[in-house]
Amino acid sequence: MADLPVQRPSSPANAAQSRARFFNSGNAFNIELPPVPARLFDDVAGQASAAAASGWFDCDQSAQLGCNFPATTPLMLARYARIAANTTLSLDPRATGSVCYVMAGSGGCIGAEAFDFAAGDVFLLPGGACHRLHGGAGGALLWTVDNQPQLAFDGSLPAEPAHSPIDVVHYPAAEIERQFQRLFAAGSNDSTSGRALIFSSERQQASRNLMPTLTLSFNTLAPHSVQRSHRHNAAAITLIVQGQDCHSLVDGRRCDWAPGSTMVTPPGAPHSHHNEGHERALFLIVQDGGLHYHARTMGFEFLG
Repeated sequence: MADLPVQRPSSPANAAQSRARFFNSGNAFNIELPPVPARLFDDVAGQASAAAASGWFDCDQSAQLGCNFPATTPLMLARYARIAANTTLSLDPRATGSVCYVMAGSGGCIGAEAFDFAAGDVFLLPGGACHRLHGGAGGALLWTVDNQPQLAFDGSLPAEPAHSPIDVVHYPAAEIERQFQRLFAAGSNDSTSGRALIFSSERQQASRNLMPTLTLSFNTLAPHSVQRSHRHNAAAITLIVQGQDCHSLVDGRRCDWAPGSTMVTPPGAPHSHHNEGHERALFLIVQDGGLHYHARTMGFEFLG
């Protein structure tokens, strides 16, 4: 059976019948897809940082993944946005929403729910509408992650704003720091996966996610410490915010950190994070974990 080619109807009576295809239990489950590459996007970060004009800089692995749409992992796309001083850049992805972190500079989001942003802020913008991001006097550099590949895969469109599962949410840097201080004052144990701040919203509070399918955490790693090896079925896209003399081991491969770069951890890959420096390491992680939580397939486990 495994050697049989795809089967077509013998005498279709119409176009709808002619589109039918048949496989069998021997050849239907032997599809081999390209693996998700573990990668450190330091080149794209450098291009975005050095750019003079406003624009988007994709962390694109679509060629390696065999996708016909931009993708960093099968379901997520990470991008840098350079917004030149006193100019506006449109954010209008075909996505449920976009997670944004302000790496440098300042500016504002122009629209029905306008707000100003500054370095260290995180904000969430729903899809289905065009958002205008304005750069302040010194411009701004943003890091964004969305689920464009997820929607492109099955041809979905973002929900209309009135029916979106997420709202505009703004997390100012000062509030993030306040939450961190509460976190550092609290205890932890061996069952805790490091000290991390998990972002959610009023709408997604019950699931503890940021978006229905995406999660966002701001992880920390104390000097001269290790976050022990673990694995999970969700793919992870990590922005290195702060950390000297730090590295990760991803599926046996060493990835030396470069602040501002984007690191990809493939689904199911064993990985650990190592801080050999003298300052606390900070790294933002977006995962397609919401999808796996909902499907009951997260598969988190410590190793060793």
